[in-house]
Amino acid sequence: MNRIFVILGFLMLSLQIFAVEDGSRIIESLEMQSSILGQKVKYSVYLPAGYDATENDYPVVYLLHGLGDNETAWVEYGRIAQIADIAIAKKEIVPMIFVIPQGFRTYYVNFHDGSFNYQDMFVQELIPFIESKYRVLKDKQFRGTLGYSMGGFGALILPLKHPDVFSACVPLSISVRTDAQYMTEDPEGWNEQWGKIFGGAGTFGEERITEYYKKNSPFHIFADAESGAFEDLKIYIDNGDDEQTLAFSNEELHILMRDRNIPHEFRVRNGGHSFSYWRESVDNGLQFLSDAFENKPYRGDKMAMRSEVHNSESSLKKIEISGHQYELFTPEGYETSSRLYPVLYFFADFQNSEKQQIIEFVNPKIIEGSIPPLMILFMPSAEKNLLERIIPAMENDHKARPGFRFRALIGFEGGGKTALEYAMNPEQFTACAIFDASSDFESFSKTFSAVGPKALERTWFFIDSPDKGMNYFFNGNLHMLFREKNFYHEYRVREGAGGFSWFFYGFEEALNFTANKIHR
Repeated sequence: MNRIFVILGFLMLSLQIFAVEDGSRIIESLEMQSSILGQKVKYSVYLPAGYDATENDYPVVYLLHGLGDNETAWVEYGRIAQIADIAIAKKEIVPMIFVIPQGFRTYYVNFHDGSFNYQDMFVQELIPFIESKYRVLKDKQFRGTLGYSMGGFGALILPLKHPDVFSACVPLSISVRTDAQYMTEDPEGWNEQWGKIFGGAGTFGEERITEYYKKNSPFHIFADAESGAFEDLKIYIDNGDDEQTLAFSNEELHILMRDRNIPHEFRVRNGGHSFSYWRESVDNGLQFLSDAFENKPYRGDKMAMRSEVHNSESSLKKIEISGHQYELFTPEGYETSSRLYPVLYFFADFQNSEKQQIIEFVNPKIIEGSIPPLMILFMPSAEKNLLERIIPAMENDHKARPGFRFRALIGFEGGGKTALEYAMNPEQFTACAIFDASSDFESFSKTFSAVGPKALERTWFFIDSPDKGMNYFFNGNLHMLFREKNFYHEYRVREGAGGFSWFFYGFEEALNFTANKIHR
């Protein structure tokens, strides 16, 4: 019987060697014997097209899987080979090798009691093994990590603990906890997962915050780091707005990193904890890593296709309400029809040229039928007369269709605060979209709690924030407040520092969101 197992083992090893020598580029479930763990560790590998035809050395990305998955997850569910092949063929990224190691249930760290020193194995055995077996560039500049969920934690913690080994990381939907979450998590799941790894199993509250946990918590590492400690590490974090626990912890991590001036990219897109979300993150993540490997500044995210701006004969007309002048966009047919129109009440201190760009974008969408015919009333950021004077005048004198269903709010920067204040009036507005809003969070939180989420449930909210803008604290905490109250909203964090160009690129999604609510 032993002889049969030996023969089978030899055949399997021969098939693995043959697969590499035969030009195969995706080989699943290879094995490396680990002395540190005292067992074999599986891994899969992706080799770029042309690997066997050249003698080139390549950067390497360690792709890390989530809890419950294994070394095949990025190949099967992540479709990494298809995504990378296309990006390399288009010369969007440099050719690179991917290694997908078996992560077990380790969070890619050593266990507190030394019973399973996975991170030591990773750094001391796996990396040297890969660099001896494959043509890999052997310098930290050419090593990166990318992972989701538990693998997102690993993708971040490995470079934080070994900044001399890795140059860049792309953590997606990081399975990380704030101290408050960690201390209050359900005991059964906590003991089997976090307590087993970081110590304190069977404890509650602050007793769970062990010294070993602090040494392996990104929150504590960033909070305690000396100024400039991670300025050479390139970090790109991406997290879905529909996440549950992770919506809070990833947002809090971003706010901490902003407060500590730790350079990083941060994105929030539509979606949750799924491969459909992570696959959409990979293109930008690979571009980020590729630029790091070439020691270049990050080129910026791929921009989604959007409708074009067209020259339009539409123009703004001035109207007067209670002695104040405002500018109103009306759709074609306004003057010759008796129909009534929904209104977007827009709070922003835009230049005339910027208002013109907006209406030249909106008008063709109305003509093609992708949004309903509507009007836009431009008002100053701090407008105070909306409910008492402006809306009655619009509905009595300017063909505005009455009723909350046909009134929507949009606010930019300081106008976001105004829009939110008006949106706190129940059943007055069907939607409220804010961009880089600036306001006092504590004050707004009290107002929101006083009004109550139930009273506001018929108003949809859309929050859009630049990842390097000045108002990250307010927008991030607003998102977390709404998530805590299970209050429906959409939340985005996009690349940039704010300004009109940043706003304008994201305006289409908010416009469609609002139009869908008007005609849902």
